[in-house]
Amino acid sequence: MDLRGIFKFIPEVKSPDEKKVSFSVKLKWTLIILVSFFVLANIPLFGLSNNALERFKYLAIILGTDFGSIISLGIGPIVMASVILQLLTGSGILNIDTTSVEGRKFFQGIQKILTLFFIIFEALIYVLMQGLQASPGLAPLLIFQLILGGIAIYYMDEVTSKWGFGSGISLFIAAGASWHLITSAIQFVNQEGRNCLLDFGKTACPGKIFVLIQAVINKYPTELISAAGAIIATVIIFLVIVWAQSLKVEVPLSMGRIRGYNVKWPLSFFYASNIPVILTAALVVSFQVFGGILENAAAPCFIVGGTCAGIAKFASYFGFLGHFIDGQPISGLAFWMGSTNLLELIIRGGFLLKYLLQGLTHILFYVVLSTLFAVFWVKTSGMDSKAQANKISSSGLQISGFRQDERVLESILDRYIMPLTVMGGIAIGFLASVTNLMGALTSGTAILLVVMIFFQFYQNIVQQHQTDMNPALRKFMKT
Repeated sequence: MDLRGIFKFIPEVKSPDEKKVSFSVKLKWTLIILVSFFVLANIPLFGLSNNALERFKYLAIILGTDFGSIISLGIGPIVMASVILQLLTGSGILNIDTTSVEGRKFFQGIQKILTLFFIIFEALIYVLMQGLQASPGLAPLLIFQLILGGIAIYYMDEVTSKWGFGSGISLFIAAGASWHLITSAIQFVNQEGRNCLLDFGKTACPGKIFVLIQAVINKYPTELISAAGAIIATVIIFLVIVWAQSLKVEVPLSMGRIRGYNVKWPLSFFYASNIPVILTAALVVSFQVFGGILENAAAPCFIVGGTCAGIAKFASYFGFLGHFIDGQPISGLAFWMGSTNLLELIIRGGFLLKYLLQGLTHILFYVVLSTLFAVFWVKTSGMDSKAQANKISSSGLQISGFRQDERVLESILDRYIMPLTVMGGIAIGFLASVTNLMGALTSGTAILLVVMIFFQFYQNIVQQHQTDMNPALRKFMKT
């Protein structure tokens, strides 16, 4: 059967009939999806006896999920499908012309099939490899719930993309990262469920701001330096990202038939946006989670021997991922791709040379992968020079001082777009990895995503909806 025939059987969210969706409609659907996301994140999986993924809570931010909830898969299947398809098209194995309408539809159709495949695949892996361990006899029910949650996230992303602001992936990540950033700073309920504010002098608070205050009161210099370091690192990286986000190249354009009409076409320094760092972080997360789950499932097989030799043999193929203790990699590829809080180690006297080497390889992995994903994304998502030249030309604009020819536009844009793509990929990978090593309140990727996603939401609203916003809100958005 032709793949295009299969696409017809996959439900999709209807696109709006009107060309431009109003601000109020976008706001309504964005809020509905956001509330739905938080509701689903607080629905626990029925039949879950043990959650071995709880230790990956900081990784859950990147996947836009909460392990142990019905949406435990998060955006993982969507991102993995995108990564695989990007690699196949970027390497030329799949030859899809994404510049044509038919080519883009075919690309999106394959992406849907891959996403549904990874939803089922990851649900099976999580349960059968005991990352999310089911109660006796309830494994099929647990897998079914995970698949339902994965499908819900997929269609919520599609609703946001067509009817809301930005994409659902960005919205889920920004929501989770913002929540984690706030709780890391001002969390006042500890792991035992006790409110530290009720006995502030004796009960330790988990929030770094409260830790800082308690350290000053109780004269604990190590905790004081540690908490202050995390807060200062967060503020510094936040300001650097805001500054870098404002960098852009403006290409002067004019309307060929109308004299005196000049506009500037902005090309952001982070030209590929936050997509490269999302894909990079998700790939690193996937290696760590998969390696931890696999070793956890295979450990009894190696000890008993023979009773589950199949799982042990399968696990041996992935020995390069390394070994794990409490879900944290201590060797192998997962360790060298990962990061350790170097600032905390230096403050507490636990610094070793291997952690410095790990930090360097962590930066290298992030920089290289972010750059590669940036190039692939630009080439396959209609952001390359050819697509942009066609967009400019079709709007009747031309570069000032040059004749109106699409080939001329493309050659000039080539001077800016690919260099910005590469430099932006390197910069965003470097910023994310260095922040991870500095021990900020949350991961570098999370801070990057919060700043960039909300900045994009702001730009999207200001550029597209200035005329149909409430006057008070319009005045606020312009300030």
